[in-house]
Order: sequence, then C-alpha cells, then structure tokens
Amino acid sequence: MLTYVLSKLMRAAVTMLITVSLVFTFIRFSGDPAAALAPPDAPQEVIDQYAEQMGLDKPFWVQYSGYIGGLMVGEFGYSVHTGRAVEELFLERLPYTLQLGGCAFLIALLFGIPLGSLAAVNRASKLDRLVMGFSVFAFAMPNFLFGLIIILTSALWFQIYLGGEGANVLFPALTLGLASMGGFARFTRSSLLEIINAPFMRAAEARGIPFMRRLIRHAAPNAAIPLVTLVGLSIGGLIAGSVVTEQVFAWPGVGQLLIRSVATRDLAMVQFLVLAVAFTMVLANLLVDTLYLLIDPRIRVR
Repeated sequence: MLTYVLSKLMRAAVTMLITVSLVFTFIRFSGDPAAALAPPDAPQEVIDQYAEQMGLDKPFWVQYSGYIGGLMVGEFGYSVHTGRAVEELFLERLPYTLQLGGCAFLIALLFGIPLGSLAAVNRASKLDRLVMGFSVFAFAMPNFLFGLIIILTSALWFQIYLGGEGANVLFPALTLGLASMGGFARFTRSSLLEIINAPFMRAAEARGIPFMRRLIRHAAPNAAIPLVTLVGLSIGGLIAGSVVTEQVFAWPGVGQLLIRSVATRDLAMVQFLVLAVAFTMVLANLLVDTLYLLIDPRIRVR
C-alpha cells in the first residue's frame, strides 16, 4: 500500500511541475505584460522600465528558474496593482469561494445521487424518464445562462437583486451545482443498474435476501466505486467552474479575482490562481485514489 501511495504522490508532483511550466510559458508568450500595464501613449523607455521592474528583461530560462526557486521557498510573487503578496489576496477571497463551492457540492450530492437511485430502482417507469429528462437538462444547461435567468426573473418579477457580497449563497450555489447534480443522477443510475443486474445480485435474490438489504449492503458499495471518481472530479470542477458563476452573481470569490487579474495582466496573480485551481484538481484525484483503498479491497491486495 505504501508503494501505491508513493506512486500517486510522485504522479501528482510531476503533474504540478508540468502545470507550472505550461502556465509560466503560455503567460510569457501571450503578449508583452509590460506594454499592457503601461499607459497607451507611454514611450518605449517607460515600457522598458516596467519590464525591468517585473524582471521581464531577463532571459526566459532565468525568469523560469527564478520563479521555480521562489515556489520552492513559498514566494509566489506580488500583485503589480496592490503591491501585496498574491497569497494574501487569494486567502481573502477563498472563504467566499469555499462557501459557494461547498454549498453547490452538497446540493449536487444530496439531490443527484438519490434521484439517480430512484431512477435505477424504478427503471423504465415514468419516474425514471422524468428524472433522466431533468438530469439531461441540468447537465446541458450552461451555468451562466441559468444564473442570468435567475437574476433577471428575480429582478423583473420580484424586484430583488440576488448578486453581490451580501446576497444569499443559495442561488449561486444552485447555479453552480446544477450540472454536477445532473451528472450524479445519470452516473448513479447507470452504475446501480449495472450492479443490480450482476450475477452476485441475482444469487442474493435467490437466497431470499430482502430487496432493500441487497440494495444497501451489496449494490450501493459496489456502485460507489466508480461514483467516487465522478465526485472527486466534480470537486475540482466546482472550484474551476465558480469563475463564471461568481462573475454572473458578482460573488467576491477567487473566480472574480481571476477574471480581474487576467483583464489587468497581473502576471503573478494569474499564475498563482491557475496553479491553485490545478492543485485543487490534483488534490481531489489524490483523495479519490485514497478512497479507492478504503472502498475496494482488490486495490489493497494488488
């Protein structure tokens, strides 16, 4: 088991190194950040001064090695607009994003999995078709469009604005968690149906084991193995997907900070936020791999 965990940790470290390299390279070659920060009519001398202050006048490999060295000692850079450390700005916005993402995840989990289970148990019924129709709608509906519909409906019909820092988190969370809810419902249904029709389930039925006991003690644990993968990916996807939802609802989280940093060419801030999202995805995958050890005995034996 130790070898399994170490191999996963090594893979996560390599993934983060590749992500750091790609983000650093693409941002440097996407345009001249110094020219973007300088006034439109600034002479070349002023642009060169901006580049020198930001270290952009040095060769690429010197910039890259300096950035990697800074990451190793916990120095992520400073925002060019505020002069503050990027991690401080990130930590100020992080609670809002965690609140939004956590509520969205709970909504998706608490509604998606039970709906999918009901559809599987009542296969080919009207309830099954209704649940699957809703899950397809939820999965296909763009979250920004659903959010705009909610905002316009509440503003035009009820004269209530649902955005901003003091707004209720329920509606942004519902917007963000809608797609994951549909994905959970569809995946739970297909996974349960596959397990219910397995030979060992028919053998349990032949031995006279009650249906609910077969469903809870035999079908649910086996169906949870592939579902854990979807849950882990959804956790990372909710953090990344909050960028659009926070922008629509003017929610003061990390996503809105990322949009603003990209628009103002704040290199250090953009690099740190992209790496934070990538780290969330890698961490979610590590948690999923660890849960596999607890759920599936075959992995522990292997």
